[in-house]
Amino acid sequence: MAAAVHISTRHLHSLFARQGTTVSTYIRSRRLEKCYLDLTNPALADTPISGIGAAWGFTDAAHFSRTFKAEYGRAPREARTRALKAA
Repeated sequence: MAAAVHISTRHLHSLFARQGTTVSTYIRSRRLEKCYLDLTNPALADTPISGIGAAWGFTDAAHFSRTFKAEYGRAPREARTRALKAA
């Protein structure tokens, strides 16, 4: 990430620290956002939840479920069910 914007790793981390977060927290949040979008996409309703998690780098289904629930306050299955019922 730092190389892509031509700054040092140390500087990248300090920029994120100024915002009150870390690089890894930011990346995890973006990956979880992508998972949420995929889980709530009716076109992907037949894709297994674990497959969606794995597609975004969460290779352990239990870890994905815990991390997702910590971020969104509900399990991936519940988020998918609610979104698909609403659609």
